[in-house]
Amino acid sequence: MKWLYRIYQLVVSPVLVLITVLTAVAVIIGCTVFNASWWSYYPGRLWSRAFIRLLLLPVKVEGRENMSALQSYVIVPNHQGAFDIFLVYGFLNRHFKWMMKSELRRIPLVGKACESAGFIFVDQRGGPKAIQATHDHAREVLREGVSLVVFPEGARTWDGGMRPFKRGAFQLADELQLPLLPVTINGSFEVLSRSRGFNFVDWHPLRLTIHRPIQPGDHGTDAERALMRETFDIVHSALDEKFKSNKGINGINKD
Repeated sequence: MKWLYRIYQLVVSPVLVLITVLTAVAVIIGCTVFNASWWSYYPGRLWSRAFIRLLLLPVKVEGRENMSALQSYVIVPNHQGAFDIFLVYGFLNRHFKWMMKSELRRIPLVGKACESAGFIFVDQRGGPKAIQATHDHAREVLREGVSLVVFPEGARTWDGGMRPFKRGAFQLADELQLPLLPVTINGSFEVLSRSRGFNFVDWHPLRLTIHRPIQPGDHGTDAERALMRETFDIVHSALDEKFKSNKGINGINKD
C-alpha cells in the first residue's frame, strides 16, 4: 500500500503544483485589484482543503463550538509538521492572518502571495527593532477584528513532542486583552516530519482540536508566563500519548 500511495502522489503532484501556482496568482491579483480581505483568506482555504483531499488524508475537527463568530483571537497551535499549514488554513473555518518566518517570503510566488495577503513576517535575526515592527503590525491586524495564528514554539518539532513556547503571542494577547485560542494538532508529524524535508508524504489521519479560549488577566511579565504555562498545558493535554513527555513541559522560553 505504501508504494501504491507513493505512485499516486507522483500522478497527482502536477495537479498539486498547478493549484498552488493558480492560488498564489489569484491571491496576488485579488488582493491588489479587488477585496483584499476576501482574497487574502478564501483562496488559501480552498487550496489547503484541495491539497489534503487530493492526498486522501482524513481530517477530524473537534471543538469548533469553542469559537465565537464575533470574537478576534490569538490562535496558538502546536507545530508538528508542514501539513499544519493545510490543516489550520483549510479546516479551522476562521478568517485570520498568519504570523510566519521571514524566510518564507523567498518562496517563488507563494512568498509574494503571502505578502499581498497581509500576512506578518517575523524577522528573528533582525534585532529588537525588527521584532518591534512585527509586533506593531500584528497589533494593527488584531485591532481590525481579524484573528491571528501564531505557532508559539517558533519552529516545527523534531520528535513530535512540544517545544517550549516563546513570548510573542502572549505579549500581544496580554497587551490587547484578547483571548488566546489553544489548538492541538495531531497526525501532521506522521504525514511529513521536519527531519524528512521535502519528500513523499505518509498516509495518516489528521486531527485538529480547538480548546476553550483563555482570557488574559493581569498585565505584566508574570501574567504572561502564567498564561504561557496554562496554554502549553492545554495544548499538550490533547496531544497523542506517544508524543507526551516532560520535555519543555513548563512551556516557557525566555526569548
